[in-house]
Amino acid sequence: MTTTPAEHGAHNNTLMSRVLRNMAAHDWLLAIYFLILLCAVAGGGGPDRTLSFEMLAFDITILTTTILLIRGEIVKEGLGSAIYRAGIFIPILISYFQLRWILPTVTTNALDSQLYHFDLRVFGVEPAVAWDQYVNPTTTEWFAFFYFGYFFIMASYIFPFLIFGRDNLLFRHFGLGILVQFSVTHVVYMLVPGFGPYKTLTFMHELEGGTFRDLVMASVHSAGAQKDIFPSLHTGGPTFLTVFSFIHRDKVPFKYTWAPLAFCVSQIIIATMFLRWHYLIDIIAGFSLATSNAIFSLMIVKWELKRREANGATPVFGRSLWK
Repeated sequence: MTTTPAEHGAHNNTLMSRVLRNMAAHDWLLAIYFLILLCAVAGGGGPDRTLSFEMLAFDITILTTTILLIRGEIVKEGLGSAIYRAGIFIPILISYFQLRWILPTVTTNALDSQLYHFDLRVFGVEPAVAWDQYVNPTTTEWFAFFYFGYFFIMASYIFPFLIFGRDNLLFRHFGLGILVQFSVTHVVYMLVPGFGPYKTLTFMHELEGGTFRDLVMASVHSAGAQKDIFPSLHTGGPTFLTVFSFIHRDKVPFKYTWAPLAFCVSQIIIATMFLRWHYLIDIIAGFSLATSNAIFSLMIVKWELKRREANGATPVFGRSLWK
């Protein structure tokens, strides 16, 4: 039995066909990410297993609804742009805060000893221990200032892109890259869990500082995932932004911001070890992921741009929310 061109076109315009045609690389990435978390929790046996399922169900509901509404072309541009930008970034963001229950559910292991002895065997040093002699209230407050500044640096990129970003190569590169950085890091936390030097090693000097040291301690203990050290997201996130800015340094504002950003990020990276949150291998892993991610995500976005144009797919992020 044959179908007419009109019938064939109608068949290819079903909700599912529209969704599949319009799906972006980072849509697939997030779908796989939450599927991995769901399977990991299903295989775990921690005390918060039920709670972890409930939280993931909430995240997946937001993501799935967003994809169906926007990729299925149920809601068009305008309101659709706002729904998509919020619905794609909120689940990955809140999933980090949920890791403090998800990670213990997935595994009770902690590989601090292995990470520490790897550093000694390969690098011959553990910075957190070697820098103990330089710990005093002044140095602690200096590095705590930059460590806490991580949140403002990340926000200074994420929110302007979400609000003002146009659906172009720049925004698509940033969007895919930042989502890769967070999702891959979160998954690897489950494979290489650990608490950090502050909990497993012995030091001569206490970390005594002032306002920023107190802010760091409060934020880590109240909102941190606790076993989230490998790879270092405090290293990887800002490093991705630095490499991203350097790649696009021919554009404003990155031509002016990449160098000052690189300095601030260097201090954040040192701070992660000075404040005893991370082992050296955590830093190397975070830095390596970020630099390779910034390069390869751009390649993927360029490839995807051609594919979407050939398939007649809708815009990835829609028009800017500012206009």
